[in-house]
Amino acid sequence: MTAELVRGQNHPLPQVRLEIRISAGVPVLAGATLGDENGTVHGPQRVAHPGAPTLPGVEVPRQAATEHRLAMDLSAVPEAVHRVGVFLALPTGTTGPLRFGAVPAPRTAVHGPDGTEIARYTVSGLETEAALIALELYRRQGAWKIRAMGQGYAGGLPALLADQGLPEADTLAAAIHGTTNPGPTAAYGHDTHRANGTHRANDAVRNPYDTPAPENAPALDTPAPADAPTLGGPIDYSHPRRPRHTAPPSPTPSACPTSDGQPAPSVAGDAVGWSMEERLYNQVWGMFEDLARTTAAYRGAVDFADTRLEKELDQALADPRARLGEGNAAVREAAQIRRDQLAGQARAALDRDLAQLTAESEVVEPALPPAYARWDSPAWHGYRVPTDPSMALRLGDLHLPESLPLRIPLLVRLPLEHGLWIDSGATAVPEGSFADSAALRQAAMETAVALAARLLAAHPAGELAVRVIDPAGAATRALWPLTGAGVLAAPPATGAAGVTEVLERLTRRVDLVQMAVRGGAAGSLPDDVDTARQLLIVNDFPHGFDDRAITRLRYLADEGPAVGVHLVLVADRADAAAYGPLLDPLWRSLMRLTPVPDEHLADPWVGHAWTYEPALVPVGSRIVEQVLGEVAAALIKHK
Repeated sequence: MTAELVRGQNHPLPQVRLEIRISAGVPVLAGATLGDENGTVHGPQRVAHPGAPTLPGVEVPRQAATEHRLAMDLSAVPEAVHRVGVFLALPTGTTGPLRFGAVPAPRTAVHGPDGTEIARYTVSGLETEAALIALELYRRQGAWKIRAMGQGYAGGLPALLADQGLPEADTLAAAIHGTTNPGPTAAYGHDTHRANGTHRANDAVRNPYDTPAPENAPALDTPAPADAPTLGGPIDYSHPRRPRHTAPPSPTPSACPTSDGQPAPSVAGDAVGWSMEERLYNQVWGMFEDLARTTAAYRGAVDFADTRLEKELDQALADPRARLGEGNAAVREAAQIRRDQLAGQARAALDRDLAQLTAESEVVEPALPPAYARWDSPAWHGYRVPTDPSMALRLGDLHLPESLPLRIPLLVRLPLEHGLWIDSGATAVPEGSFADSAALRQAAMETAVALAARLLAAHPAGELAVRVIDPAGAATRALWPLTGAGVLAAPPATGAAGVTEVLERLTRRVDLVQMAVRGGAAGSLPDDVDTARQLLIVNDFPHGFDDRAITRLRYLADEGPAVGVHLVLVADRADAAAYGPLLDPLWRSLMRLTPVPDEHLADPWVGHAWTYEPALVPVGSRIVEQVLGEVAAALIKHK
């Protein structure tokens, strides 16, 4: 079954010989970069492009076209290559579009050598970008995976190559553009060869999707005014694979209209995926994207209405004869009426979308498994320790001011690819929520404990070990659910000696596992190395940490996730100011959460500032203790 990816999602590759098919609405050039573990590309000799289309294990097309096929043999790439990035760029020096936001979203599909489709990804949400990394193929613990990237660059190919670490990116980008000319819409325009050397004639490329992407359309249901700005064409804010309410519905069961023409009731799990859990995950992300795009359409329409009102008023005032008298008042009133009509139409379209999303949320929320569900969900009352880890975890909820009270679950894939920073010094504290900073720090630690309980509940018994560093012993009360249930791998570490011991243990584990994996000897680890995934919670960071301890923690943040060591820091960013720039790389590598609602997260499609609300346990509820009791009982049986 084909996996349909969303931005940031990864997927295992069952084969190393691949064909990547790309379909775009306009001619684009395609290429690939070969990077090391950090994604750095060491020189132009590691870039496959139309002027140099063949590298070991990689072959790309020789000219710009609307459809491409790239051949990959990952077993043949150099051993030092750990990341292969597939990039697209709009040709320069043509009369065509200069940004991807003005053209249909590029589509990618990964096929095996027998033609079986493994994964597909539509690169949506683009605006001013002229070049992008569509996909990344990367090594992880001896196996290859693919990640949907969709990372765009408004600076075009020079900015993309510079971000890959190439020192003379401008020169190389100019050389690449100089070798390409938009050709016919065939797959190549020249005969090409697979990475293993076999010949393949230039043939037509099948659209890898069953249904075409929606056409670009104005954001509002009504036609755009004649003087609406159309720079490069209108932007389509609709989800690429979820039907718009104003367009003919796709023939999926949930989208088919009822007899009165209204959309059919929503269905939980109505998304692509190999399991109900994956379908629910993809459906939630689809709702997230829908809400981001429909809100962007509404805001854009209101901004246009306001801009047109100002323009009309300026034009009226420019005529000295119309500045005074009843004529001026009539012009102002007519302009305001037109503005209010446009804004009203936009709000009506938004309200229709919100009503459908709310109805979908009311169906999806009760169907979510425990790892995805709120703490007050009935799913937790029937909780049993799983036999397989969950594919994702709920960190909280997101909402926008226009969409209250609709909340979208914030789901992240497991295992965590980035550590988490829970801010104990949040500045946007609701009035009356906390009496002092000590109460806020307590709430931050309680949020970390609830998160640790959720992570333990999402893993089979013994597959996640939780460790705590509490240098001053200030978190004893907040840690009671974990310590009382006996689910910690060791008592909380306190004092300088405790900090050093835990960091040394985890650093040694990272080093040994990395060496074992690289040497193909994962079964020969020492008996004292805990092979379970490790979650380290650090309270009041950086108090109690010297420079050596901070260096080790940065190492764990950078290298740990790949070998099963994950961080949760409870910290006030202002407390770290004394360390200067030393901690800046650490903060940038972590995802910031807060114990109180705070507007600080941005979506990957249109960049709205979303209000994040933590996944709090209802006051008086003992559900966390109940869940941890099940985890503790399973741990006893496991031992």
